[in-house]
Amino acid sequence: MINIRNALQEDYDFIFKLSPDLAQVADFKWHSDATIQKMQDDYIYQMLNQKSIPHITLIAEQDGISLGFIHVCEHKDSISNEVCGTVPLLAVSSTAQGMGIGKQLMNAAQKWAKKQGYRLLHLEVFANNGKAQNFYQNLGFEAETLHMVKPL
Repeated sequence: MINIRNALQEDYDFIFKLSPDLAQVADFKWHSDATIQKMQDDYIYQMLNQKSIPHITLIAEQDGISLGFIHVCEHKDSISNEVCGTVPLLAVSSTAQGMGIGKQLMNAAQKWAKKQGYRLLHLEVFANNGKAQNFYQNLGFEAETLHMVKPL
């Protein structure tokens, strides 16, 4: 049975171990792998150390073994300016993928966001990460805007 619980300080090593998996799916020709990895590590650090806005980090585990995590926090919708929830981080270890861990973590994030009174749940996904895009679309998420870049 999968247990979803609040992350503790001692879970941070596990969370950072998944950082390379999150970074590698970016696959941008115009940024070095080292730059993307640094961005991902810095982003995780920033999310885990948020103080000024409501947020939660959850761990999925089975028999005391961590399998994945999600971070959800408050966000301002860029269209309506209303306060909503956002999922800036979701990762499942490669050995646990396909077990429904991501879906359980997203369900927990949605419950947290509803409890906060949010009407919307936002997320971003790397454009090259088709697997994640399909996952989120299957959960009912739809694209709202597309951020594009051209190297010069």
